[in-house]
Amino acid sequence: MTETPKAPRRDGPLFALPPGADFPRALVRGLCARMAGRPPEDMARVELYLNTRRMQRRVRELFAAEGARLLPRIRLVTDLGRELAMADLPPPVPPLRRRLELARLVSALLDRQPDLAPRAAIYDLADSLATLMDEMQGEGVPPERIEALDLADHSRHWERSLAFLRIVARYFGPEEPPDAEARQRMVVERLADRWAKAPPDHPVIIAGSTGSRGTTLRLMQAVADLPQGIIVLPGFDFDMPMAVWDSLADALSAEDHPQYRFYRLMQVLGLGPAEVHLWDVAPAPSAARNRLVSLALRPAPVTDQWMVEGPQLADIAAATAGMTLVEAPSPRAEAMAIALRLRQAAAQGQRAALITPDRTLTRQVTAALGRWGIVPDDSAGRPLALSAPGRFLRHVAALFGERLTAETLLTLLKHPITHSGAGRGPHLLWTRDLELHLRRKGPAFPTGAAILDWASARGDDDLIRWAGWLAALLEGLETIGERPLSDHVAQHLHLAEALAGGPEGGTGELWLKEAGQTARRVVDDLLREAPWGGIFATVDYRDLFAAVLQGAEVRESPQVHPGIMILGTLEARVQSADLVILGGLNDGVWPPAPTPDPWLNRQMRHDAGLLLPERRIGLSAHDFQQSVAAPEVILTRAIRDSEAETVPSRWLNRLTNLMGGLRGEGATALAAMRARGGALLRLSSAWEGDYQPVPPAPRPAPRPPVAARPRELAVTAISKLIRDPYAVYARYVLRLQPLPPLRPGPDALLRGSVLHRVFEEFVQRGKGDRAQLMTLAQEVLTRDVPWPAARRLWLARLDRVADWFLAQEAARPGQPVLIEERGGLTLDRFGFRLTAKPDRIDELPDGSLHIMDYKSGTPPTQKQQELFDKQLLLEAMMAERGAFRNLGPRPVQAISYIGIGSAPREERTDITEAMNIETWEELHRLIGAYTEPQQGYASRRAVFEERFPGDYDHLARYGEWEMTDAPWPEDVG
Repeated sequence: MTETPKAPRRDGPLFALPPGADFPRALVRGLCARMAGRPPEDMARVELYLNTRRMQRRVRELFAAEGARLLPRIRLVTDLGRELAMADLPPPVPPLRRRLELARLVSALLDRQPDLAPRAAIYDLADSLATLMDEMQGEGVPPERIEALDLADHSRHWERSLAFLRIVARYFGPEEPPDAEARQRMVVERLADRWAKAPPDHPVIIAGSTGSRGTTLRLMQAVADLPQGIIVLPGFDFDMPMAVWDSLADALSAEDHPQYRFYRLMQVLGLGPAEVHLWDVAPAPSAARNRLVSLALRPAPVTDQWMVEGPQLADIAAATAGMTLVEAPSPRAEAMAIALRLRQAAAQGQRAALITPDRTLTRQVTAALGRWGIVPDDSAGRPLALSAPGRFLRHVAALFGERLTAETLLTLLKHPITHSGAGRGPHLLWTRDLELHLRRKGPAFPTGAAILDWASARGDDDLIRWAGWLAALLEGLETIGERPLSDHVAQHLHLAEALAGGPEGGTGELWLKEAGQTARRVVDDLLREAPWGGIFATVDYRDLFAAVLQGAEVRESPQVHPGIMILGTLEARVQSADLVILGGLNDGVWPPAPTPDPWLNRQMRHDAGLLLPERRIGLSAHDFQQSVAAPEVILTRAIRDSEAETVPSRWLNRLTNLMGGLRGEGATALAAMRARGGALLRLSSAWEGDYQPVPPAPRPAPRPPVAARPRELAVTAISKLIRDPYAVYARYVLRLQPLPPLRPGPDALLRGSVLHRVFEEFVQRGKGDRAQLMTLAQEVLTRDVPWPAARRLWLARLDRVADWFLAQEAARPGQPVLIEERGGLTLDRFGFRLTAKPDRIDELPDGSLHIMDYKSGTPPTQKQQELFDKQLLLEAMMAERGAFRNLGPRPVQAISYIGIGSAPREERTDITEAMNIETWEELHRLIGAYTEPQQGYASRRAVFEERFPGDYDHLARYGEWEMTDAPWPEDVG
């Protein structure tokens, strides 16, 4: 072969490297070999176009490793518009601006036709339309071609889609400023015309691209037409027969094949596979494995080809000697096996890479490596929305247009960026105090005024100043409604900076480090482009802001291990490694499931000249074919996930089926791959099992000293002492109070309390008619229940029982003499005091008493009262012994539980002298038992049902023991 005077080109424009080759190294080596012996300035005139910035960095590093020399002009394909002077082309429209314009148009369309889509999907629809528009511009598909599709069989769906697609048609006019993709296409077309008229007198090389996008394919076509133009393809299958290449003609059935993009490129260039030349003389790491994988990935149907060509494969054992197949029982086991092998590679000085599109798997592997202090070099960033500034900004956005809840407020106040300037310590202390106050006393929806009242009651000037700062920032946020997007963003930014800086001012740590700097750029972009967004409701703004954050990534720079990498499938082309682990090889993960297209189906896309959904599968297949050809490869998958059995990746499935069908050497090699994987799984299982398991806890029955046991209980606690003594021990001995929920709601406890107050106030006012009862109920509910839906529901329930309640009251012979007044009775033998606060006691005409208790649920039955629910029986016993000072000793005629639930009823029990004496004796036996040192407070002794939720079950470690287990008495204290 003879070189032209200034060009390294030989034998045509198309060159390639086989799967498994270190593409950047081979690219540099081949270029240096072709330029050997030429003047150094010839290398400086070479234009080298690469497809990723990571590839660009690696190629520069490899050139630097070759020694001092002039370098070629190394550029990115995507930077053509910046690298080349195109003065007559306007700058591209920022992507965010275009999406905001589309969001405004989608919103207007939904205002006119609300049945087309929910408003929560506005930004997602705009983003999807922008993606479609980019694709149309990149592939050179005008809107007219979409309109002209014959879609008689899809008329209804098509009309709905067309209503949205017509939105983007306006942006294809010559008077509209171009999008980035449209401008890139213009630049390529201008460049192709310039080259056609005056070809460069130096080599122009495009390397690493597969031509999967129309604009890039057009550039490759223009380069191939140059006298000194060269295209270097990655992972070209030199082993695929011509008949197989010819079978790729139908895109609808062949686009998911790993070599389809090269077939399409060759078609465009008018070349065939025989005219693709090897760029570098270095052989592939495993030519035998490349032949095996090539046969496994043939286009369907493949069985006949396997039967004919499979027996002709040679050196299968050698081809798979460096391959391991891990079929883990679970994702955790898969991640642990990968982490152990990476740890071994780090210890042995191997350069290792995990390649997978499964970000869940990479997080699990990273967490497992953290046990040994290994931080892998992860090429993928973290979504900005999940970073500390991203979460903080989303919390701030959640304040707009919503009633402030205690949960929302405390989530924001506890965030590490809030008040991250001076005085962070007191801020956290006051936040904790405010949390306890809100949990115990409310309100459920705190306001600035309520926070100031709380601080003023404490009398601390610094606290009052802090509360004033917070109250001022929260003022008026609830009332924010529709307004221009610029106003939303400006107030959002001001509020976020004020909360981050604290009362002293500044912005704290909001914009610091990589995550803060990225967040600042995103917010600044949104603020700059906001005028194109129009009017936004608060809920639409929150959705928009979350989507914008989700689209940005943070790339942090921790101290990573230089030899352990986690790569995406695209980045895997750039890096070389001694060990490659292909993880997550399950269908739906690798390859990913095709993204649903809300606009066009496969046939419509094919007819319009757009990319088919299988394109992503084909590109993933190509990445797999390159990665599996590395010198040492581990293929991993989980047989089951958290829900069901998984399906192996189609490529792994084909490979194992082919090898399993090749009796003898193929089946033996597959068994050896699985054996090596099994050994790795056993190693990870042994590592996991090396921990001493924590023995399950016994059913507790603590025995504190008698002096520490409670000397006073309310009658409501006696039932707890019978059913769940451990709860009494936790509350009255350990003095552990259940913490009220951070997000209070209209639960059964509140409903019971409110209904109690309604009936108590009604009785205290001397009763009345139905209208007075309902008016009182409305007043109490408005005052005590801040949830409008709950107020209406409870008022309706009360309305249903009002007539029954009034009829019951009218029939009562007595008059109320005691309502919610506390009384007590001392058991002198034990020095124990029993207290009670009856809901209501009526005096009957004969001077005896009738004790009543309101129940919002089902009242206890007679049998339950006899054995467990002793509240009213104990109150009756106390009344007869003068426990209520204003009544003195009085006989009790009856006790009644008044059920005011959906099925109202009154559970009445007539009190006899024998019943009174029995209750007195039972109380003495119960209290006496717990004055004995050997009596323990057993957990869940006689709960009403096994699913009964106890406040202290977690402390008793319920779940580690069964209800049938015997209590385990243990002295404590």
